[in-house]
Amino acid sequence: MKVLHIITAFDDGGAQAVLYRFVTGDKRNDHHVISLMDIGSYGDRLIKLGIPVYSLDMPGAKLTIRGLIRLHRLIQQIDPDAIQTWMYHSDLVGSIIARLAGKKIIVWGIHNTNLDPAQTPLTTRLTVRACALLSGAIPQKIISCSQDGIRVHTAIGYKSEKMVVVPNGYDVSEFSPRSEDRDRLRQEWNITEDTTLFGMVARWDSQKDHPNLIAALANLRDRATLPWHCVLIGSDVDVNNQELVALLAQYGLKDCVSLLGIRNDIPAVMNALDLHVLSSSYGEAFPNVVSEAMACGTPCVVTLVGDAALIVGDTGWAVPARDPAQLATAILAAVNEKSDRAVWADRQAVCRERIQSNFNLEMMIDKYNAVWNDSILLAGSK
Repeated sequence: MKVLHIITAFDDGGAQAVLYRFVTGDKRNDHHVISLMDIGSYGDRLIKLGIPVYSLDMPGAKLTIRGLIRLHRLIQQIDPDAIQTWMYHSDLVGSIIARLAGKKIIVWGIHNTNLDPAQTPLTTRLTVRACALLSGAIPQKIISCSQDGIRVHTAIGYKSEKMVVVPNGYDVSEFSPRSEDRDRLRQEWNITEDTTLFGMVARWDSQKDHPNLIAALANLRDRATLPWHCVLIGSDVDVNNQELVALLAQYGLKDCVSLLGIRNDIPAVMNALDLHVLSSSYGEAFPNVVSEAMACGTPCVVTLVGDAALIVGDTGWAVPARDPAQLATAILAAVNEKSDRAVWADRQAVCRERIQSNFNLEMMIDKYNAVWNDSILLAGSK
């Protein structure tokens, strides 16, 4: 079928990465993408692969008459069999304009769990409230990437009978164990084989709670007897971030932590790490980095946010958010366990097997296709 995806923005982000993986992985359908904002980095990559991507250039997802008219015309021009929207603003705006363009097969996407007024802009909260009110009338189905997402959104009025969980899926050939990547990056970073290397791939954002991780590292330093080092990777996680640099200095961790900023070789990074840590305090739905690390055979320590603990299962460690002492205890357990090579190798193997069996890309593609086909049947029966 011909599927039109409408997303609020198509630059770096979890939902954007999932959409990119989906469109490049699904060979059975004809995909088109519209971004309410600009093309973004993922849009550029899709265009190079010959997949049509259109931008409405609405600044900061603020609506413009010109943008809405262009959206209406593009929907009529593309004439899709199904429309999949991916974020709150595109759920609302995309589906209303799609209905005005005569389209009925509309499926919403939810990739968030945090609606805390202190953390969520008023415009987003109003958009979510509007979606809740329209959830019974517009979409055939509502896909949430996490169980927690369904819990949060049904509590504010989304129609529970329309909601279905489709976990994110991952290309386990791209994210796979590669000893050559491990050796190359550890040599680049001057990490010896007897040093336990752990890190976090996450942008500088209050949601990711780097201060929680750094406080845990200070606790770990006073308790660990085996050598360790931590790398932090992501947008604004570099030496130009004065707040982060000052935080490391405050805890005396400048020699224990490397700030590496943005990298485009995340599969290699996950292979270089012995352990991936996610210290988020709120807002995660289905954090991609956890599954990406595990697919590479890298165990994880996560906080109890979103579906992070569900992803890890019994292959790693899950601790309460905003608790540096418990986070440090979990990291210490991993550091100590790694000294037993046989036990650690078993843990690495079950990490990868869990992603292969439960969260691979083909499973996600099949489930989205099933939802679209069900939506077509549902619309036809009315």
